[in-house]
Amino acid sequence: MFTKLLIANRGEIACRIINTARAMGVRTVALYSDADANARHVAMADESFHIGGSAPADSYLKGDLIIDIAKKSGAEAIHPGYGFLSENADFARSCEQNGIAFVGPGSDAIDSMGSKSAAKIIMGAANVPLVPGYHGDDQTDETLLTEAENVGYPMLIKAAYGGGGKGMRIVESQAEVQDAINSARREAASSFGNDKLLMERYLRQPRHVEVQVFADTFGNTIYLSDRDCSIQRRHQKVVEEAPAPGLSDALRQQMGEAAVAAAKAIDYVGAGTVEFLLDTDDSFYFMEMNTRLQVEHPVTEMVTGQDLVKWQLMVASGSELPLKQDEVSVHGHSFEVRIYAEDPRNEFLPAAGKLNFLREPDQNRHVRIDSGIRENDVISNFYDPMISKLIVWDESRSRALQRLTHALSSYQISGLKHNIEFLANIAEHKAFAEADFCTDFIERYSSSLIGDVTNDFDNAIALAGLYQVLARQEAAKVNATNSDDPYSPWGQVSGFRLNSASIHHVSLLTEHANTHAGNNNSASDSDESALQNLVITDLGDALHLGLNGQALKLAGSIQDDVLLAEINGHKSKVPVSHEGDDFTLFLPSGSYHFKAVLDQEAEDTSDSADKLNAPMNGTVVTHLVEVGDTVTEGQGLLVMEAMKMEYTIEAPFDGVVSEFYFQSGELVTDGAQLLNVEALNVEAADKED
Repeated sequence: MFTKLLIANRGEIACRIINTARAMGVRTVALYSDADANARHVAMADESFHIGGSAPADSYLKGDLIIDIAKKSGAEAIHPGYGFLSENADFARSCEQNGIAFVGPGSDAIDSMGSKSAAKIIMGAANVPLVPGYHGDDQTDETLLTEAENVGYPMLIKAAYGGGGKGMRIVESQAEVQDAINSARREAASSFGNDKLLMERYLRQPRHVEVQVFADTFGNTIYLSDRDCSIQRRHQKVVEEAPAPGLSDALRQQMGEAAVAAAKAIDYVGAGTVEFLLDTDDSFYFMEMNTRLQVEHPVTEMVTGQDLVKWQLMVASGSELPLKQDEVSVHGHSFEVRIYAEDPRNEFLPAAGKLNFLREPDQNRHVRIDSGIRENDVISNFYDPMISKLIVWDESRSRALQRLTHALSSYQISGLKHNIEFLANIAEHKAFAEADFCTDFIERYSSSLIGDVTNDFDNAIALAGLYQVLARQEAAKVNATNSDDPYSPWGQVSGFRLNSASIHHVSLLTEHANTHAGNNNSASDSDESALQNLVITDLGDALHLGLNGQALKLAGSIQDDVLLAEINGHKSKVPVSHEGDDFTLFLPSGSYHFKAVLDQEAEDTSDSADKLNAPMNGTVVTHLVEVGDTVTEGQGLLVMEAMKMEYTIEAPFDGVVSEFYFQSGELVTDGAQLLNVEALNVEAADKED
């Protein structure tokens, strides 16, 4: 076994590998970019080396420098994790040439599967079922347009050297093909450095089922359970589970044996995943093979009781697999969800920023959290915005699902947008509970998964008002204690009025309009944010609030980060995070974010021109129109890229493009105006007609 291991990655997977290496007595070497100087994986490793600038091309993708650091540190092996250089055959080959063990398959195997089109040819020869399509080397527009007609519609265009949904487009008709090719090429080149594309028939309602395979250098190849990864958005996995629900024993064996045949066809060594599309008639088709450890590997670990990173290190150091195929057992059921810094209500745009408050569920044999993030860490726009992976296990699928919903309800984050409520809505959805899903599950049920306002909004407003009054009272007590006259009435916020009840005015800016707010809400229901003006009366016995026809009696106190609240006799403990004027309440139904503002202060969020601003930090890819062009509402104007995803900025109204403020390749910050569009003079146009 190695004595020292270099981890050529960052974040959650680097921490995950360090944990296993430490348990095996292997010392670890971490790498860090400028953005990761204070990252968790750096603190966990035995030693670490600065690798370069924040952008991956300036740091984690510098293969030659990584090998130099491995030699300098005395590391005998390099674990690439996933992403970055994990499926880079040239990097694996450089490790081999420099006498450093690459914890993964050989470079030839990576080459074989690196091209999705070449992989299809190899799999066809090995009698692994394939979806009809075009995987050829001729990449001219003319050939691709012709082959698109042969494949038929709907059709999937995707990067031949890609993954994670990047460089992938669904095409419904011939009219869409050219634009899809152009866009997929750009994203493929940006994400993978290769713009080669392939085409295949798009199955309408498939499930995404994959099989974990493992092979050693002694000719042993086995499969360890299967996983269902059908719950996806933009072709990126959101929820994974093992084993895949609803498969017969015979079908599991067929898919497992097909996966082993795929691995043997390329003399595979180490951990790999063979991904299949499973159709409604139980026919399955090879999609791709990932020549690395998968993000979702923990669910396989939970149901098999094995540590796959330990297996990787054993195989890479020359040991045999610890189990034969007939010794593999699967027990119970496991789910994994990916906690992301993103905004589900705004097309899942990544949300870079500081994670001000973090409270994770308690970990035990049923609940596991793989994370590279700590409270007060910054989610950078340079990398994938995943905060953590939440993994649960129990004896059955229904019990594991119950574990998942409970764990999500106690996962608390504030400071940036996240997808916890969205994940909870998936877990609680009737169709998901019944395992009635396919890869378009999120699109099919989006209205119920991403709802605008939850049913607990009124309760959250009342609790927020109570919290503000109590916080003011606590602050007044502190001020009075520290003043020259602790009994001065000017150091109180009792709302005292002569011959009248004490009144507190509380103005709260919320993320979403309350659809039942009535006169309390000064913003329209369609606004993305709304001002709630509350009048809370102190009658001595308690605080009183009228809200949407309800008479609410409020009482409570604040203890540390918890609001001990009582509303009309119902007592509850509500965790709260507070930073400046912003605070978040964590209720069982989800998290609710507020900003305390001065009376009558409001923010105008309805200005449609804001849609011409950058939705996040990123890079301008290309202009779709020219200065002076007349554009119509909804027309694409500019393409920008952030976190390896493309976003199109569309015209918010009919107008004329007067100026671009950024050119292709330039970096932009969140909120920066990208271009200017002057609205058309509708009245003048009418007169001319």
